[in-house]
Amino acid sequence: MAVKEEERLELFLKIGLDERTARNTIANNKVTNNLNAVIHEAAVTEGCDRTIGNLLYTVATKYPANALVHRPALLGYIVTIKIKTPAQLEAAFSFLSSTASESFELKEFEEACGVGVEVSEEDIEQTVNEVFEQNKESILELRYRTNVGDLFGLVRKRLPWADPKTVKKLIDANLYELLGGRTAADNEKALKQKKEKSAKVKDIKAADDNPSQPSEDLNPFLIFPNPEENFKVHTEIFFSDRPVLRCCNTKEVLDKHLKRTSGKVYTRFPPEPNGYLHIGHAKAMFVSFGLAKERRGCCYLRYDDTNPEAEKKEYIDHIEEIVEWMGWKPFKITYTSDYFQELYELAVELIQRGHAYVDHQTPEEIKEYREKKMNSPWRDRPIAESLTLFEEMRQGMIEEGKATLRMKQDMQSDNGNMYDLIAYRIKFTPHPHSGDKWCIYPSYDYAHCIVDSLEDITHSLCTLEFETRRASYYWLLHVLDIYQPYVWEYSRLNVTNNVMSKRKLNFLVTKKLVDGWDDPRLMTLAGLRRRGVTSTAINAFVRGIGITRSDCCMIRLERLEYHIREELNRTAPRTMVVLQPLKVVITNLDSGLVMDLDAKKWPDTSTENSSAFYKVPFSRVVYIEQSDFRMKDSKDYYGLAPGKSVLLRYAFPIKCTEVVLADDNETIVEIWAEYDHSKKTKPKGVIHWVSEPSREVDPLSIEVRLFDKLFKSENPAELGDWLADVSLHSKVVIYGAYAVPSLRDAAIGDKFQFERLGYFVVDKDSTSERLVFNRTVTLRDSYGKSGK
Repeated sequence: MAVKEEERLELFLKIGLDERTARNTIANNKVTNNLNAVIHEAAVTEGCDRTIGNLLYTVATKYPANALVHRPALLGYIVTIKIKTPAQLEAAFSFLSSTASESFELKEFEEACGVGVEVSEEDIEQTVNEVFEQNKESILELRYRTNVGDLFGLVRKRLPWADPKTVKKLIDANLYELLGGRTAADNEKALKQKKEKSAKVKDIKAADDNPSQPSEDLNPFLIFPNPEENFKVHTEIFFSDRPVLRCCNTKEVLDKHLKRTSGKVYTRFPPEPNGYLHIGHAKAMFVSFGLAKERRGCCYLRYDDTNPEAEKKEYIDHIEEIVEWMGWKPFKITYTSDYFQELYELAVELIQRGHAYVDHQTPEEIKEYREKKMNSPWRDRPIAESLTLFEEMRQGMIEEGKATLRMKQDMQSDNGNMYDLIAYRIKFTPHPHSGDKWCIYPSYDYAHCIVDSLEDITHSLCTLEFETRRASYYWLLHVLDIYQPYVWEYSRLNVTNNVMSKRKLNFLVTKKLVDGWDDPRLMTLAGLRRRGVTSTAINAFVRGIGITRSDCCMIRLERLEYHIREELNRTAPRTMVVLQPLKVVITNLDSGLVMDLDAKKWPDTSTENSSAFYKVPFSRVVYIEQSDFRMKDSKDYYGLAPGKSVLLRYAFPIKCTEVVLADDNETIVEIWAEYDHSKKTKPKGVIHWVSEPSREVDPLSIEVRLFDKLFKSENPAELGDWLADVSLHSKVVIYGAYAVPSLRDAAIGDKFQFERLGYFVVDKDSTSERLVFNRTVTLRDSYGKSGK
């Protein structure tokens, strides 16, 4: 670790961060710089109480960027313990975000944040008792499946400044007093029984099986305003040479918009067709399609196809297929290229209004001038001259790279996204959708907001990295006098041990470091589908995360795996497969005898339901996992060993009587054993197995692919040499696994639980001669158990 990093680590530890959080923070340059600045502004470089330190960390990660001028004042309230709870801090963020850089009355601020408000434990106890009394019927019905988070929310609604620890303690105490201790029924999986809507009373909902999981019944879309409210100021744009511009819709513009849309919500999912969609796009789909569905509105699938060099028909087809697989139905499928004529005409109008000019600077010169905040030499050319040149660009009369159309914004702004962004560039490249009609193409910054307006989008939803583009987005719509959608940014979805950048994903694919865009180790949706993950599990995962503005959000892979297991536990039938076969000869069983035994597809199957069973042959030769046999026994080992018995699942106990070794006296060739037909032996260990279906006929041979994390580090994207972090053991192929005969008819996409091994899916590489299975996820659930 460099000296500077060691100093930062020491500084972060001084304010009470645990070492893991501190080290993860250092791995993120943006948060590191923010937190370092916050600590110095708060004058706590020598350390502070851990509670204060945690609040400072929240300021570093969540403080509204439009109100930086007020951050020192907020830090003063924190270090003097006037603001001391997360709820107060969130209220402060909300107040300051609305205030932006304007001055405000301290009294109003303190009232909004509950400064000086003390809530006694008696007040909290009384409120908790009232909440329990009002929801007693529902709590008694749901028992410990009652969502504690919802109870907490009801208390907080009445007492927003109450100490959360005290609230939680009293809720837990009241639950125990009302329900007593947990029973066996309380600990059963919620999956065995669907939640009944009628059981929900006064917003109390059945909790997830793991109480640490966010409730997926809470409506995440309540944060969004209705279309008729879109008359407020969207954003303030600060110019270096003129008054502040407060962008908003006029009543006339909004009324016309509402008439065109009948007041419905209109959203859009706008992927760029330059690669395959990944799990981050699953969140984007959930937000945009989900809001439209929840409000009974419409969501476009709009291809952001402004860069013909990077786009392919393959990607367009893939996106449409994946959107459907994810369970979403677009209102319409459109392309930005559908609007090329309208975009061109508006660009002409932009020039005529004096807000755009044709520039001849090279990309290098544009970069240099932006760094120096200098105007282009062609910025003030006459409007008529720019109109003529722009027409020549359209007709292909100017060479590629020799001219661009730039928006005339503010080169001295504090926001780099107002540095005269490019609106059009020349590209003599055929377009996959519009063909060779155009040789000039609009930029994202120019086209995106205009097409949002043309499609009457009510809620333009995007990730937080686009927040700094708000100024440019609204400036352009304002100067063109057209309808302005409501923009809202949310945090990106980043999953540990993976990369989400399309550039990095494309590099992995093109350099053949993975087996294509649908490699099961990738977080592409095609890869997850091939791995056996269901769209239902992905949507449950995304919904559970919620729609927040919390930046730097790294979600643990185990949380996704939790939802995958929950889904597959309900839907994947059980079967038996042996990955590393070890031959066992049952010496007291006739060589020609084969018994057909019943095995359960589902763990809680009733014996009366014959369709829930499958047949497995039991014969003289069976195969067990090599790991289920040891030459030396021990107390903590429940497998087979010389002289020891185990139970073959669904079959009989067997006892090892002899071990046959190879000539090296180390390699085990086969095990000899005797079975207990009477089943009087009661061994502790139970193992899975596969038998010869008939004498001297091998069991069904299959190929099994075991996938693990592609990257060793939790956040490989932050590493300088991220490729060096690729795990060499992320894919292991087993060619000689044995399966029970019933798997012979498995079809591509069929999912199973291989008992004791995990969940698996039939891969598309399967043939009629040989089945290939991908491991979706192991059986172990570290997330559900630890609540991480």
